[in-house]
Amino acid sequence: MTGGPRAAGRLTIARIWGIPISVHASWLLVFALVVASLAGGYFPAQHPEWGAPTRWVLGALTSLAFFASVLVHELGHSRVALRNGIPIRGITLFVFGGVAQIGREPGSPGAEFRIAIAGPLTSLALAALCGGVGAVGGNAPLVSVPALWLARINLAVALFNLLPGFPLDGGRVLRAAVWAWTGSFDRANRAAAAAGEVLALALIGVGTLRALGTDLVGGIWMALIGWFLHSAVVAGRAEAALRDL
Repeated sequence: MTGGPRAAGRLTIARIWGIPISVHASWLLVFALVVASLAGGYFPAQHPEWGAPTRWVLGALTSLAFFASVLVHELGHSRVALRNGIPIRGITLFVFGGVAQIGREPGSPGAEFRIAIAGPLTSLALAALCGGVGAVGGNAPLVSVPALWLARINLAVALFNLLPGFPLDGGRVLRAAVWAWTGSFDRANRAAAAAGEVLALALIGVGTLRALGTDLVGGIWMALIGWFLHSAVVAGRAEAALRDL
């Protein structure tokens, strides 16, 4: 995901290509949830003979690998942006994944499209790589089981980010298409923001229904993602209005 909030409470842990890589405090929550989900549910279902130490250590390593994949996704955006002369202020891992903060908007629809599509393509490549490792390492379940999980989660990250609503990558692809068609960045920006708002409200609605039904945790999580996307749309509109002024 490109754009997004400039969150406080971050710790810079590294620099890649001169880009500061930060971890927000909220990342610890998701890290812990992923570890607990893997160690308490996924791994026991796959291999009930594994002991608790094996499950928890493997869960922590797999969770770290997942967030490394999110970082690589954002680096995919960043590398293409840098090649198009657009600075990257930083990359932050936080509760909803990761965000690369671009220094300015792309100067053409082509640059917008290339930067936006780079992230999902990177995640698809990671899914293929992890799937290959899982298939080849079938005789080593400590390798193949986490690898296959990582393949599925990277595929899910790619597909989710391709949904056509700002600020998701698919919303930026949509903005690039409308921009190329109309020749107007402002019209394209409004169209992508409107699509993002519809998507966000749909996620909030479906999440609420799921939470009221049989999937409380999943429903709440979906509604929170929708709320975050809606907040990003509102912030984007305010920034566009300020830019116009």
